[in-house]
Amino acid sequence: MEQNVNFSDSNNNSNCTIENFKREFYPIMYLIIFVWGALGNGFSIFVFLQPYKKSTSVNVYMLNLAISDLLFTTTLPFRVDYYFRGSNWIFGDLACRLMSYSMYVNMYSSIYFLTVLSVVRFLATVHPFRLLHVTSIRSAWILCGIIWILIIASSTVLLKSGVEQQNNVTLCLELNHNKIVILKVLNYIALAVGFFLPFCTLSICYLLIIRTLLKVEIPESGPRGSHRKALTTIIIALIIFLLCFLPYHILRTLHLEKWDMCRASLHKAVVITLTLAAANTCLNPLLYYFAGENFKDRLRVILGKGHP
Repeated sequence: MEQNVNFSDSNNNSNCTIENFKREFYPIMYLIIFVWGALGNGFSIFVFLQPYKKSTSVNVYMLNLAISDLLFTTTLPFRVDYYFRGSNWIFGDLACRLMSYSMYVNMYSSIYFLTVLSVVRFLATVHPFRLLHVTSIRSAWILCGIIWILIIASSTVLLKSGVEQQNNVTLCLELNHNKIVILKVLNYIALAVGFFLPFCTLSICYLLIIRTLLKVEIPESGPRGSHRKALTTIIIALIIFLLCFLPYHILRTLHLEKWDMCRASLHKAVVITLTLAAANTCLNPLLYYFAGENFKDRLRVILGKGHP
């Protein structure tokens, strides 16, 4: 499904190396993402798990998204240590294999949870009575289980590559030049199935919900609130796609196609877009707050400003 590296390395030409840039950039950015992502998603999970008078399928998808993000943030301190040591891995082969695995499991589970969440919100708004079975809590848990199984199973290819010894240091999270052909094939598969398919689905949902809002006179009470939440969900999801996932997929593809060329600027751009992809864990809590079902009400109860 995905490559077994983070595509942030340079070739052996010393004029192309960006080790100093990685050592300065990665630890700072990963620490920021770790703190904000752990706090934001940890607290969001706490809010979602609070007993409340009404639960919805939307909360189920958001809860699973928050769990995925929180699990990924727990791996970031290991990445910080690796780059702070000048790309020297000290945590063993198994932990190294899990680093890339966790990165891409989180990325593509996030992409699909965001997509399914937006589709369900759209369907519940446009066809609220004909598709009740699709938007039920039971269906939500089943679909989340399917997404987890597919992403976890298809990402096992990432576990095949571990640490490498080079110049008295132990490398991890680096591009394996010996597997460049298969990596290109896997990249294009992931690009089509893991990004463009969900992105096109999101875009279609956005256009259809806009057409519905323009076509139908919606009263101020009732349905207008559900339409607004559906539109907010899709817009935030699109922003996350455009800001976090699109730049990384484009730069990763360019980097693979030009991997043997000395282009330090391209390598630095991949480093930056990789951290943007990881930063989706920081933006998702904004989705819960502004578009979550009963999230603000649950939050008021926790803060002692309301009643369950």
